[in-house]
Amino acid sequence: MRLAACNEMFEGWPFSRVCRTLAGLGYDGVELAPFTFAPAIGGWSRDARAAARRIASDAGLEVVGLHWLLARTEGLHLTSPDPDARARTSAYLIDLAHACHDLGGTVMVFGSPAQRQRLPGVSHDAAMDYAVETFRAAMPAIGDLGVRICMEPLSPDETNFVNTCADAIDLIDAVDHPQFVLQLDVKAMASETVPVAELIRRHAGRAGHVHANDPNRRGPGFGDEDFAPILRALDERHYRGWISVEVFDYTPDPETIARRSLEYLRQCHRAVETTR
Repeated sequence: MRLAACNEMFEGWPFSRVCRTLAGLGYDGVELAPFTFAPAIGGWSRDARAAARRIASDAGLEVVGLHWLLARTEGLHLTSPDPDARARTSAYLIDLAHACHDLGGTVMVFGSPAQRQRLPGVSHDAAMDYAVETFRAAMPAIGDLGVRICMEPLSPDETNFVNTCADAIDLIDAVDHPQFVLQLDVKAMASETVPVAELIRRHAGRAGHVHANDPNRRGPGFGDEDFAPILRALDERHYRGWISVEVFDYTPDPETIARRSLEYLRQCHRAVETTR
């Protein structure tokens, strides 16, 4: 089980301190939100990316990749009826993949609920066509860099486009590129009618990455979601990718969140191992 944590919960911390803290707690990797380094990816130079990679490596961490890909950007949208906006979005995804590659990462999680929201007057079918076009234009260059885009279903409370694992699979099949795969997010999967562990059993073979979080938007172990069945399902389906702790409520403090989440996930993993 390879465990990482997302850096944005350590808001205001120097990246070196984030990496030392995570490594000291026992994490294997760190997942990065680009907006924590620059307002747009073009403002994060290759030298600065190389420095961030060295900082993580010197602390004993791998950079998993990037998430919150389009957060805080302007003029980008996955399902816009404006072809220029879609073209800009495809180009930006390629720029992000270059950054991910420079950092040593291989995963880009496409969540970005606001930048995929179906706009007024855009039907589901039209939005699907626009999204397929946008990803198809970007994926050859992204795949050539050895980077995967993991499409993340999100709850209807967050967006009105791709709300279930089945929705994401439909989009993945339509894009039809081996480096365009499924993202499994526990918080989001909990909004479906099918139990999370069962969704994992159905879809883990298509998954490239996992986010561990409670439906209450806090870390694993900070709510009612039992992660033992979740880790058991991942183990049964031979998932060997990263599991990243991603939270949206940063209380009581990031170090406590990171420590208790790691302890809880390890506890659940030990329970799985004893029942193999």
